[in-house]
Amino acid sequence: MVSAPVRRRQAELAHRRGLSVRSACALMDVPRSTLGYEARMPAKDKLVIDAMRKLSAQFPRFGYRRIHVCLAREGHAMGWDRAHRLWSQAGLQVPRKRPRRRIASNRPRPLPAAGPNQVWAYDFVFNACANGQQLKCLTVIDEWTRESLAIDMQGSIRSKRVIEVLTRLVSLHGAPLHLRSTNV
Repeated sequence: MVSAPVRRRQAELAHRRGLSVRSACALMDVPRSTLGYEARMPAKDKLVIDAMRKLSAQFPRFGYRRIHVCLAREGHAMGWDRAHRLWSQAGLQVPRKRPRRRIASNRPRPLPAAGPNQVWAYDFVFNACANGQQLKCLTVIDEWTRESLAIDMQGSIRSKRVIEVLTRLVSLHGAPLHLRSTNV
């Protein structure tokens, strides 16, 4: 089923294309007296929609019900149904509430270092030369002593290279109890 304003526009279009007014109205099932009708509500609604947009920008978590109360305080008295119709017509929405990021309780928390050579942390640092060439640095530190155990710098560091650096460090300093990647 097509709404009356759409049928009225179709009858006007048929009339512009050469059909008589009487035939176009009969074809679209529209009374002839309504062809010249212009709705006055869009002009009235525009003021309210502008006020709604302003309030929803000011209070983004308010929905149409609370905006309706704010509009009533400003002097735009209307019913809930009209407020909802204008809210939908303007395309306004309350943004989805993003869930708070919580710390996973089932995942074990990393233990702090209690002595030297217990926890090593490795990370990748990216930089660029003056000529634009990318540099990647692999840094390994002892978390207790804050001693930098290794800094390996290359244009590209693959997993094989990371394993080589770590095995060299294990042979020099001994194996740590925990190895932590801060590159999460």
